[in-house]
Amino acid sequence: MSTLLSVENLSKHYTVKSGLFAPMRQLDALTDINLTVEAGETLAIVGESGCGKTTLGRCIINAQPSSGGRVVYHPKAGGDVELTALNKRQIKPWRQDIRMIFQDPMSSLNPNMRVFDIVAEPLRIHKVCKGRELEDRVVSTLAKVGIPADAVGRYPHAFSGGQRQRIGIARALVLDPKLVIADEAVSALDVSIQAQVLNLLEDLKAEFGLTYIFISHDLGVVNYIADRVVVMYLGHVVENAPTEMLFERPRHPYAEVLLEALPIADPTRRKGRKTEVRGEIPYLGNRPVGCPFHTRCKYAQDRCRTEKPALRPINGTAQEAACHFAETLELKGAYEDAPVTGTYA
Repeated sequence: MSTLLSVENLSKHYTVKSGLFAPMRQLDALTDINLTVEAGETLAIVGESGCGKTTLGRCIINAQPSSGGRVVYHPKAGGDVELTALNKRQIKPWRQDIRMIFQDPMSSLNPNMRVFDIVAEPLRIHKVCKGRELEDRVVSTLAKVGIPADAVGRYPHAFSGGQRQRIGIARALVLDPKLVIADEAVSALDVSIQAQVLNLLEDLKAEFGLTYIFISHDLGVVNYIADRVVVMYLGHVVENAPTEMLFERPRHPYAEVLLEALPIADPTRRKGRKTEVRGEIPYLGNRPVGCPFHTRCKYAQDRCRTEKPALRPINGTAQEAACHFAETLELKGAYEDAPVTGTYA
């Protein structure tokens, strides 16, 4: 596989005021994020709420300007494109190649627009086609996601949550993108509908050769759909590994905590699975010195409190972790007590 997208030392800072007479403070939402997305793969980004997953997705497509670093797109034709260096006018053509599916299908769809116009809007904005060709393209794209032609005149409120998410997927796919960023694309849906949407995403990936960045907090979903997983904590990447390797043996204590929290359906096999994580996630404006996870880590030592670990390959494998003791810690994987094959397998 070839690299489709590179994220290099990407940072995002917000400046806020905590009180009427208080000085301005800097919140570091993302700190030196480095990752690559290979063409044809599904890369999952996981972590607790507030870890920076959505901010990363929005910075990648330049919906939010980054504070530092680069996002470089590598199209097959032509040279590399540094997306973070482009203004709104310059980045517009590249938004045909990189599209986003949003978390809440109801709030992301204009309630005053018909489904036809919602899906046709990107085609009109980018002046891809018009007239009969536009109509045919919209109807055929909706048909691919399971929305019949006789429903194109309805408004979003007339559809179920799963159908609205399908409309959001159609809007993302109508421009024939290369990369789709799915931000919690199934978290607002019932489990049975989640399964349908996930299977739809897999089918569309195979049909159109898509590449996904799949943002989620549900590791069962991630295990089902992802080829590789990036684990984030407090705006840092703490582990980056192929899905099977991460679930078999995580290399960062925070990844172990996330895997221990996975529900096991068989009560006889739940014994011994204890999620031991101390305290609350720190405030972004008062980050810990040293390893960002050391305040909650049961393996923390003096070095962790003073020295920030670098993200590095572990024992020459494809697994990377930002932990001083990643090579020596014996961390539990998801397969210790019961196999986890994914919620929808």
